[in-house]
Amino acid sequence: MSNTHNTNDLGQGLKQRHVTMLSIAGVIGAGLFVGSGHAIAQAGPAVLLAYLGAGTLVVLVMRMLAEMAVASPDTGSFSTYADRAIGHWAGFTIGWLYWWFWVLVIPLEASAAATILHAWFPDVAIWVFTLVITLLLTATNLFSVKNYGEFEFWFALIKVLAILGFIALGAAAIFGWLPSSQVSGVSHLTDTQGFMPNGMGAVVAAMLTTMFSFMGTEIVTIAAAESKDPGQQITKATNSVIWRIFLFYLVSIFVVVALVPWNDPRLADVGSYQTVLDLMGIPNAKLIVDLVVLVAVTSCLNSALYTASRMLFSLSKRGDAPAVAQRTTSSGTPHWAVMLSTAAAFLAVFANYVAPAQVFAFLLASSGAIALLVYLVIAVSQLRMRRQRMARGEKIAFKMWLFPGLTWATIVFIVGILTLMLIRPENRAEVLSTALLAIVVVAAGLLVARRRKNERLGAAVLSR
Repeated sequence: MSNTHNTNDLGQGLKQRHVTMLSIAGVIGAGLFVGSGHAIAQAGPAVLLAYLGAGTLVVLVMRMLAEMAVASPDTGSFSTYADRAIGHWAGFTIGWLYWWFWVLVIPLEASAAATILHAWFPDVAIWVFTLVITLLLTATNLFSVKNYGEFEFWFALIKVLAILGFIALGAAAIFGWLPSSQVSGVSHLTDTQGFMPNGMGAVVAAMLTTMFSFMGTEIVTIAAAESKDPGQQITKATNSVIWRIFLFYLVSIFVVVALVPWNDPRLADVGSYQTVLDLMGIPNAKLIVDLVVLVAVTSCLNSALYTASRMLFSLSKRGDAPAVAQRTTSSGTPHWAVMLSTAAAFLAVFANYVAPAQVFAFLLASSGAIALLVYLVIAVSQLRMRRQRMARGEKIAFKMWLFPGLTWATIVFIVGILTLMLIRPENRAEVLSTALLAIVVVAAGLLVARRRKNERLGAAVLSR
């Protein structure tokens, strides 16, 4: 390989605007545009509390992650920190689980995008669109990180403008300034069986639904390692996460529950945004929402490919994944890690067609609680790392608030949610499948560690 740089180093092609947009739109997936309708149908207007709870958890976890990432930026992010703070098995396990989560996202998002395109061009089969979209984005990810950043910048900009436009129209409708609108005011917040029609239990259930739509916020700490000034980028992105979640999620969902009765069946059937735009009398509402969702799922697919490949690269650098995955091109792109991640996604799709339905159902369920496990590992790592750094007398540039009380409160909260999921019949399969997968990965990690130890002993014996 004739490379102008070290063949195992990442490039630093992400500009500040790339990282900023990545951090802004990392939290905006199709879940906000489509999935929010289900959460509203579950909890009623009190779904705002569910989003507030999930959003607060994400803000706290991001703060902890940023404290570690500013001190030592790394493309392995929390997996590397877990390795140092908890033990090799923890970094190995959470790294592979996180890789698996994003590998599964690739076919899911590609299929969602293909379904929209198939509705427009019914002569082309869904699988053809799925294949073409995945291959196109794999190609862009193979060239250089700058390409990924550029694609993501424009995708993110469209998503942000779409939400701001929706909020502006919503505000006009609420104040009665939109002549075409059939709806106005905020009476629906309380006039259909009250603000919390299905009780606190439904709010907690909706929180479990909403929590997974926030997964992706942490990508910025992975991407920042490929920018010029990682510490500064991470600090800025983390400080802005509060207003982003408030504006994109809480304000836009407030518009929905204020203008549409929570028990309107269209919310879950056609999606919350489209229902509101239809009632506001906006022409071509379905087409507009479809276009925005298409951008959102393509953006998620792009990020999934990027994130999976960088985590695989990092695992490989630490000797926990095939050595070939740490090779990079002359522009600093881990091309093998990108191709291996895409190949794994295609295998998942293949399993969906060939294997019995239960297999794919298990694969899907196995990623269900990974987000919470990642959050838990981040919190425990931060708790231990801060203590290690304080013992060494290090100066901490970016700090988690109210340490250690708030860190412990977050840990207790996450364990509480996982326990609740285990108790609830509709979430039990997710926790058990994720636990089973985690046990398999931990066992694999221990085997790798043992093999390494034996190799070291063998080398030591030979060198005597």
